[in-house]
Amino acid sequence: MPAPNPAALEFLLTRRSRPAKTLTPVAPDRAEIEQMLTAAARVPDHGKLAPFRFLVFRGEARERLAAALAARMKAAGEPPEKVEKQSNSFRYGGAIVAVVFTPRPPRKVPEWEQHLAAGCACLSLLNAALAMGWGANWLTGWAAESREFMEAELGLAANESVAGFIHLGGEAVAPSDRSRPDIAEITDWIDA
Repeated sequence: MPAPNPAALEFLLTRRSRPAKTLTPVAPDRAEIEQMLTAAARVPDHGKLAPFRFLVFRGEARERLAAALAARMKAAGEPPEKVEKQSNSFRYGGAIVAVVFTPRPPRKVPEWEQHLAAGCACLSLLNAALAMGWGANWLTGWAAESREFMEAELGLAANESVAGFIHLGGEAVAPSDRSRPDIAEITDWIDA
């Protein structure tokens, strides 16, 4: 049996994403982000397919994406307030990691299970950033739904999609905790 790790359990019981709009532009350096990505890649991955990859956006790349997203949303007829909110999200924090779902050819592992592995990579990246003392948040939105944006601006292949944009930055304010599910209400115990 593995040795108990009370500190890790306490972290998981108290972890809290930081609202993306409160993240400061200070960013982890490349070595820190690489360590986060290494943690993110250690997720349950049936078949060892690694059905995900990472795109790291820093500096002016974030502003370029914000402008491109605004232009594409305007062209699609989206309301101005939605355009502003969605495009401004690329300005939150100091770095953004797009976790790209990259399905592998079907073997024994169905695509839906591969998609879950990409989602696990998002959560592990988020938790690694928080454990390293950085603020982090997982967003999706219009940029993760528009095929045109994903292919033209992010360079994704036709079969790829964004599992999440993980925003990384300094912490401007410590958020209060939010309500959590009542475990008794969402759990059934089946013993026989």
